[in-house]
Amino acid sequence: MSMNGRKVIVKDDNIEKALRKFKKKVSESGLLLELQKRETYTKPSVKAKVARAMAKKRWQKQVSQQNLFARKK
Repeated sequence: MSMNGRKVIVKDDNIEKALRKFKKKVSESGLLLELQKRETYTKPSVKAKVARAMAKKRWQKQVSQQNLFARKK
């Protein structure tokens, strides 16, 4: 993994502002989420169950949006 773009320059000894910028850059890059996923082992059956639940949620959202558009006509 390269560390490009995860640097913050401290100006006028304002460490708090630099720390906020750094935290924002790290959260936007998704680095912490990736580390959390790598820390724990998730069984394949659990991964499949979560994937099915997410697919069901996407499907329900799509159906509800279609119903909203159909009612407006």
